Amino acid sequence: MKTAIITGGTSGIGLAAAKLFLAENFNCVLVGRSTVRFKKIRGELTGSYRFISGDVSKVADCEKIIQRTVEIFGGVDVLVNSAGIYAEGAITAVTEEIFDEIFATNVKGTFFMSRAAVGELIKSRGAVVNVASDAGIRGNYFCAAYSASKGAVVAFTKSLALELANVPVRVNCVAPGDILTPLTEAQIKKSGETVGDLAKIYPLGRIGEAQEVASAIYFLASEKASFITGAVLSVDGGLTA
Repeated sequence: MKTAIITGGTSGIGLAAAKLFLAENFNCVLVGRSTVRFKKIRGELTGSYRFISGDVSKVADCEKIIQRTVEIFGGVDVLVNSAGIYAEGAITAVTEEIFDEIFATNVKGTFFMSRAAVGELIKSRGAVVNVASDAGIRGNYFCAAYSASKGAVVAFTKSLALELANVPVRVNCVAPGDILTPLTEAQIKKSGETVGDLAKIYPLGRIGEAQEVASAIYFLASEKASFITGAVLSVDGGLTA
């Protein structure tokens, strides 16, 4: 049985991905900072899984997550870097603390989780799937720090894909638009908009579901994508088209 590690696995896109990998008979390691949050969602999970508490912005935690996964399941076949922090506002409102927090999770976490997993992924000839954003492709208004962090994830994906192509370990990323998750719901509530307001900017006339991004993640991790590496798969209802 193959094993997938999913950071940010206790909510939103990460949780949807965990459910899909479990349905496809993977062992799953869900990584998150909050044990309380995991306890709230574990009733939604069926199959072979474990929760590992960790903060991907800390290198030692990244290494611990890989070590514990190998101890529990014997190896790593897929790494999904889904943990992320979102913040918006004018550049003049972005403090050093906010900037550091965004980059620590979105960029540093993705980088060092991948670094920690490389040895095991080489053994399994596995795959990495990073979660970027449409904001990392085109930039979003009032969203400079977040957009910059997700642009870094896109560039990192392409670079690591080239570095590991001869192993081979495949490295790809998805770039979702607005997806109906607790994070997006909180964003909408704060702005005073509605889901309908947000949907108007999308050519398909709606925002996405977490399961739709999870399906793209699973595809890129699977053998059906065996000749795909360094790709950025937009899951955004045509927004960046």
